[in-house]
Amino acid sequence: MTNKEYIKRTISMAWPSVLESFFIAVAALIDTLMVSSLGANAIAAIGLTTQPKFIAFSLFFAINVSVSALVARRRGEGDKKKANETLVTALILSLVLVAIISTLMVYFTPQIIRIAGSSAETHDMGVTYLKIIMGGMVFNIISMTINAAQRGSGNTKIAFTTNVVSSIVNIIFNYLLIGGNFGFPALGVKGAALATVLGTVVASIMSIFSLFRKKSYVSFPLIVKEKIKFSKDITKHISNLGINIFLENLAARVGFLITALTAARLGTDQFAAHNVGMNILSLSFAFGDGMQVAAVALTGNALGAGKKDVAIKYGNICQDIGLIISAIISVILIIFRKSIFRIFFDDKNIIEMGSIIIYFMIVIVLSQISQVIYGGCLRAAGDVKYTLLVSLLSISIIRSASTLIFVHVLKWGIAGIWGGILSDQTARFVLLRNRFKKGKWVDIKI
Repeated sequence: MTNKEYIKRTISMAWPSVLESFFIAVAALIDTLMVSSLGANAIAAIGLTTQPKFIAFSLFFAINVSVSALVARRRGEGDKKKANETLVTALILSLVLVAIISTLMVYFTPQIIRIAGSSAETHDMGVTYLKIIMGGMVFNIISMTINAAQRGSGNTKIAFTTNVVSSIVNIIFNYLLIGGNFGFPALGVKGAALATVLGTVVASIMSIFSLFRKKSYVSFPLIVKEKIKFSKDITKHISNLGINIFLENLAARVGFLITALTAARLGTDQFAAHNVGMNILSLSFAFGDGMQVAAVALTGNALGAGKKDVAIKYGNICQDIGLIISAIISVILIIFRKSIFRIFFDDKNIIEMGSIIIYFMIVIVLSQISQVIYGGCLRAAGDVKYTLLVSLLSISIIRSASTLIFVHVLKWGIAGIWGGILSDQTARFVLLRNRFKKGKWVDIKI
């Protein structure tokens, strides 16, 4: 293949994943925008649920990254049966785990929201929102697991379609249920949560239907025909990769939770501004996450076929595309710095805080997208112990320590929160880039 053909294949694999992640992030931003009509307390209340929600999802994120990497390898090896066996095993495993985790999260929601830093104004709304989201998480898990296998097989368009439709359903029911339009009840924060769950119900149905398509590499008819069942051996493969990825996610969420708790204690207005800032930053992350999906599928497939030089080439191409995207985002943030937070708030003090956040964001996005792609390549290869070490060092230690110092010692306020985020992103970029450039990751067997 020529260099032009490599780039063409990378783009064809990446664009559905990039747009998928982008639409999910936009839906979350619109979610926040619609909730903002209820006031800063409502935004802060939903912000409180973010880290507990992602901690609950950490185990499933780990399983899904493992599934994508393993299916990509099996496809590279030409082992279709093993690829489908991986999906069946992951689905059964995920359904058992989600029943346990969902029950525990719903039961302990009031205590969880209190630990997350709720106040008298935000506690009840936070409890209501998180209970509904956690009660319906099974639908999210079904679509996530199937889509992970589809991505690993090289079919990124199915995940794109399901998540875009899910986001549209979410936005429509936000409009109907938050303020009560077209005869629907005005449910406020509860309506926002129900809209999110309804979106995931649609996504899960569409994901299941994708397994019946004739061209689908992971296929329900094949699973039935070959009588494919749960595999203890594949469970071990998923565990070998997943445990490290889970610990990495957990370490990240602990660091993120410390950041959120520190921001919450600055006051409702500061936390509302921070929450909107994180939603805006998630748009940047969406592009990196989309490119990471392509990197996992392309490098994993190449490594499965024994083409180590091709795996490195795909990783570098994904990086080049990611760098162009991050530069464009930074320019957009510079141009619209003063206008972005006016969309969400009328309060001049909160808008001023938002302006400070955007300054940090302009620099953060330059390293964020790159470190996400580097991390995806390493995880696809099975270099998960190193990515775990990086998360422990940069998020749990560097981010947490710098945030606490900037806020409590130097008294930087909201700038201290985002200074901590910047230090974390920079550390991850340097460490993951160095590992990728050494090239030893291509020799790992999974």
